[in-house]
Amino acid sequence: MNRRASFISELRRRNVFRAATFYAASAWLLVEVVTQLSSLFDVPNWAVRWIVIAAVVGFPFAMTFAWLYEWTPSGIKRESDIAAGDSVTHLTGKQLDRLIILVLALATLVLLANKFVLHPRMLALQDHSIAVLPLVNANRDAQEQYFSDGLSEDLIAALSRFHGLKVINRNSTFKFRDSHEDSNSIGKQLGAAHLLGGSVRRQGGRIEVMLELIRAQDGSTLWSQRYERPYADLFVLQDEISASVVHALQARLVPGSRRATTGDRPASGDLDAYNAFLQGSFYEARGSEADYRKAIDYYTQACKIDPGYANAHAAQSLVATRLAGRFLEGDAMRDAYAIARKEAAQALALAPDSALAYLARGRLRVWADFDWRRGEADFQRALQLDPSNDAARIALGEVEATLGRPAVAARLTEQALVNDSLNARAWHALGTYLMSLQRLDEAAAKFHKAAELQPGMFGNQEQLAIIAILRGDAAAAMHEAQLEHAGDWRNAALARSLQIGQDRKAADAALADLIAHQAGKAAYQIAQVQALRGEADQAFFWLDRAWANRDAGISLLLFDPLMVNLRTDPRFVQFCAKAGLPAAPISPAHPATAMAMRHFSFTPASAIENAIV
Repeated sequence: MNRRASFISELRRRNVFRAATFYAASAWLLVEVVTQLSSLFDVPNWAVRWIVIAAVVGFPFAMTFAWLYEWTPSGIKRESDIAAGDSVTHLTGKQLDRLIILVLALATLVLLANKFVLHPRMLALQDHSIAVLPLVNANRDAQEQYFSDGLSEDLIAALSRFHGLKVINRNSTFKFRDSHEDSNSIGKQLGAAHLLGGSVRRQGGRIEVMLELIRAQDGSTLWSQRYERPYADLFVLQDEISASVVHALQARLVPGSRRATTGDRPASGDLDAYNAFLQGSFYEARGSEADYRKAIDYYTQACKIDPGYANAHAAQSLVATRLAGRFLEGDAMRDAYAIARKEAAQALALAPDSALAYLARGRLRVWADFDWRRGEADFQRALQLDPSNDAARIALGEVEATLGRPAVAARLTEQALVNDSLNARAWHALGTYLMSLQRLDEAAAKFHKAAELQPGMFGNQEQLAIIAILRGDAAAAMHEAQLEHAGDWRNAALARSLQIGQDRKAADAALADLIAHQAGKAAYQIAQVQALRGEADQAFFWLDRAWANRDAGISLLLFDPLMVNLRTDPRFVQFCAKAGLPAAPISPAHPATAMAMRHFSFTPASAIENAIV
């Protein structure tokens, strides 16, 4: 008991208890300030977590320091080096008391600022957010689904033009079609304080719309309205609805609010052309090759009805580009790109200030021409014309990554995800940017998120396999590769993963199979495998083949972590110049990849190719 009392007394004498109080109060103040400001300055959650972890980990070190050292007028000294009569811990204790009082006073100010300034401001920002859920097709006719979807999209576009109002993107809200989740759950997933839902019925020459605006948190109805108009008054009806919704949200509190623009409507006001446009938009959203072809047919019909319909020309260009880039090759691909080029030019001639037209031309320049710089300029112009256009923001992020700026790409994609939080492709793209920045844990989380949102999506397990390769974990890489959807994606993932394993015959065989069966459409992936094997000559041979084939993989080159070991080769700069890419800075291979590659010897790729021939 005497020893224990003596030890506690010594802790008091050395001011360890005061140091603990000061440390805890200071750490709490720091975490509180960072937490409150994180949402205002877009501080990522991982940064806040690391600050908390650092504060906890630092506590025992701070206490050990307080026990072993004393602050004296001549500086910090070891406690054991100070004579008993020379100790000034009683004076240091008084100074610590003053510091503790100061920190607690600052903490009180932070709490007051949070309650009366920051918190009300954040609530106000959150309160001006809305998600337009897909309106129910009350006709229960599948052939009329496009019309209710089109009206939903038009409301999203119209509301997005009100400054200060956060409107969730269509890609995210339409995932809740026929959802039975409660409003609170939907609101949290979408990041919206309000939900707008309802139904549409079109019968004869009249339209009936039932709308309800609810508070997501508790499901209470803030406003509801029934509209019935002749179909000929559709545009007037859309304006009336958007104005009513914003008024119900107290738009007068939104600084700088302005009248919504006419969105995707034809300038002529031709309802038949608009109806064809809505049908094209419906099939475009479905995303298959057959749906893209139907979308092109409907957009073509809209343009024939109204040749001056700029957005119909732009939309047709975008779909033709996607069809060519995702599904076609050879002459069919070139023909589709020719259509896209013609329609983009027509859209810009008709509407030089159309954001959609610039988005269409930018996508064409990037996908068909590999003209990264002019594509970047088009995407930037689209965003200038329509700051709410998240598709342009995501596209700009893609080309920024292609030009070797993945950190910029990540920021742009994160901004787009604020209004489109359920966009699986955007989460996947964000994962690739973070992976190139060696933020592997965060990248893996994004790929898991994308897979959760869209289980049938290709490429997420392939990217998780690349993360395992970067970590030098051959077993994990094979596991992730085998989980990828069967077909070309899995074959490429397995070929890469086998290169860092112990089975050299299997690694050689996988490369041989890739060359034998996918050389025409996977030249870039073959170059990746060659780079992993440390065979620079063959890697550049296949990069040249990829360039000749206009392989979209070229767009990954400057932020592909599997290719960084080629950057010290003078041919890399030469290839970048040929491909219109900025010369990448010379940098070594990722440490894990370099380590994995040092331990293996490979069968020369030339021998594999000769064996195939």
